Amino acid sequence: MNRIPIAYIEPGDPPVFPSPEHALREPDGLLAVGGDLSCERLLQAYRHGIFPWYGEGDPILWWSPDPRCVFDTGDVHVSRSLRKQLRRCDWTWTIDRDFDHVIAACAAPRSYAHGTWIVPSMQAAYRRLHRLGHAHSIEIRDGERLVGGLYGVAVGRLFCGESMFSAESGGSKAALLAICHWLRMHEAPLLDAQVTNAHLMRMGARELPRARFLASIESLVQQPTGDLWMPPGSPQAVSALLD
Repeated sequence: MNRIPIAYIEPGDPPVFPSPEHALREPDGLLAVGGDLSCERLLQAYRHGIFPWYGEGDPILWWSPDPRCVFDTGDVHVSRSLRKQLRRCDWTWTIDRDFDHVIAACAAPRSYAHGTWIVPSMQAAYRRLHRLGHAHSIEIRDGERLVGGLYGVAVGRLFCGESMFSAESGGSKAALLAICHWLRMHEAPLLDAQVTNAHLMRMGARELPRARFLASIESLVQQPTGDLWMPPGSPQAVSALLD
């Protein structure tokens, strides 16, 4: 049997990755196996357009797919039906008020999928990143009830979206709209959505060839964060995002 020509990283090795140009075409973007989920390794990965994605019982797999799915934060599409729904609801949004509940909700079983890739070790790693100020969440609430949200990792002025969830129809879309609004206000032009799907494309995502994506983020990940992650002091109305 031929060996898969990808890098193997020993746990505890320095947080260095091969160039994403060496990623496999099939499965698309697989770059390396192994290593650990230390904060240093995760941040180094995101700075270079690489992210972990694997299932329970599997080794840690590192990916950099081609093409890459992204949002221009000033160009999110809101359908007429979603616009109508959000205008008449009383939902609010916050930042970093309930990271643990958001990541737990994102990891919960979905009706259309078996298992989750947000395994306990992943949850623990991203909670550590959150405590250090590198991972962030958006919460969508109806009163006190969490109805949607997303979380991801910030490197410089790039936000890398990891997962989102809906407990009510439109909850994840409202979270995406809120994070893009916030990023745009703070001159963060790009949200990395990683892997393309039809839901994201309907919301205005586009695909970039990997080389263009990596060139686009090279300066963003080195820029100072500034006040980007100083959240508003009180919950904000989701309906106001449509103004």
